[in-house]
Amino acid sequence: MIRFLLVLIMLAGMAGAVVAYGDSDQIARASNKVSHMFRAQTASPIPAVQIQRGQGGEFALRAKINGVAAPMVIDTGATSVVLTWETAKAIGLPLEMLEYDVDLETAGGHTKAARLTLDRLSVGHLVEKSVPALVVQRGQMKTNLLGMSFLDRLESWGVRSDKLMLTGYPELQSSHRRSRTAID
Repeated sequence: MIRFLLVLIMLAGMAGAVVAYGDSDQIARASNKVSHMFRAQTASPIPAVQIQRGQGGEFALRAKINGVAAPMVIDTGATSVVLTWETAKAIGLPLEMLEYDVDLETAGGHTKAARLTLDRLSVGHLVEKSVPALVVQRGQMKTNLLGMSFLDRLESWGVRSDKLMLTGYPELQSSHRRSRTAID
């Protein structure tokens, strides 16, 4: 989708150059510049982060939340990133200011959670900022979940064999993509 928009913008720019200049040399130079810009953005795709499936069938990883390493499990059934109270405390999140007013169904049953926004969440070289998340009350969960409020921001993700592949947007294009968030 982004490539299509880039091509469309480049074609509009070239059409504008034809109308504005009418000079074949300037049009050729403009065309070369546009072609060079397009090749530069598509020539080096961002490598995917690969996560090996664990023995229990899960995809576990160490993410960095606001610069602090935290164990997480990928959960495509979770609408949001969900942190344990213990992890949120270790990261230094303002737990005393949280309001546990979100109903949440977990594998362990029903619980309450609090909404917050993580400044920065990274998995390998993939970095997302201002990620909506939830924190559950103390002792309610044992595992942090990397849910759809992070995964939806990626260019793509999928399972191949026993590896989960996460692919982000190139840094140059990150300001052009739509920011999608999901909140319970």
